[in-house]
Amino acid sequence: MFDKLDFILEKYEELSAKASDPGVIANQPEWRKIVKEMDELDPVVREYGAYKENKRALAETETLLDGGGLDEDERELFKEELAELKDRIAAGEEGLRVLLLPKDPNDGRNVILEIRAGTGGEEASLFGGDLLRMYLRYAERRGWKTEMIDLNATELGGVKEASLMIRGKGAYSRLKYESGVHRVQRVPETETSGRIHTSAATVAVLPEADEVEVEIDPNDVRVDVFRSSGNGGQSVNTTDSAVRLTHIPTGMVVSCQDEKSQIKNKDKAFKVLRARLYDLAIQEKNKEVSDTRRSMVGSGDRSERIRTYNFPQGRVSDHRIGMTLYKLPQFMDGDIDEIVDGLITNDRAEKMKEF
Repeated sequence: MFDKLDFILEKYEELSAKASDPGVIANQPEWRKIVKEMDELDPVVREYGAYKENKRALAETETLLDGGGLDEDERELFKEELAELKDRIAAGEEGLRVLLLPKDPNDGRNVILEIRAGTGGEEASLFGGDLLRMYLRYAERRGWKTEMIDLNATELGGVKEASLMIRGKGAYSRLKYESGVHRVQRVPETETSGRIHTSAATVAVLPEADEVEVEIDPNDVRVDVFRSSGNGGQSVNTTDSAVRLTHIPTGMVVSCQDEKSQIKNKDKAFKVLRARLYDLAIQEKNKEVSDTRRSMVGSGDRSERIRTYNFPQGRVSDHRIGMTLYKLPQFMDGDIDEIVDGLITNDRAEKMKEF
């Protein structure tokens, strides 16, 4: 581990020297690339610097204790300092191991979040609407920006399908664990006998992809335009501004009718298509290594049931880490960090075993 840390420190110093070079500064694209790389290494360098400083202080304190000339009070004081330094060093080693864990290359990306109502009819759509509001509230709590891409709502306020762009620091790194089947257990408003129904909705969290990363051949995409419609089929637009893309090689279909402009809808639809194709490539790559590593927090498979929301008992249970919270109203209001933090910690622990 320390050989790797020394290498990172040397690399950081080389980059720092380059970033100060007038010739490099004049080449802004190259300079920005160097600064970005330094920013990525900076947490490791700072943590390693603090660790080495604590090791130096520990050696000095041990030397003082081993030598003579200290009275009893001074010895007790240095012993306390020694114990504190040992604790700091142990915590520092743990922190450095975490910082050296392999990073998900998509963690810094924005997110396209998709919700689809599953089994359960109108109740599943109502739950889909609840999930959409939950993620919107969570994004608001985190200070992220949201933009609706497509929304297929029902007359009762449910959501059959929705696509949402979420922009902000840490968006993908925290929301990626939400991919999968979310199950709800509650008494529907339309249920007269008071029986508890079970329904589900599927969430897909896709990292936003750049045009350079996912090249789409225009000949592979059929573009259809149609008139936007509101709830219950009511026309909300008198022009053919809605756009539907069909990616012929994969059969993927993306619709967008949130904007009044056909050009804007087409642009948004292509963003979703790129994200889906990028995610497909990730899924195929993950499938190749699934035999050697299957994370305890789940594979990210869309068919995997990850969480149950039980309204009569006021609880939410994440099945991947066995965590149950009895604060469902707060959770549905976007207070989901406790479970997200648990998933991140568990994922990190699994990676630490391999490390």
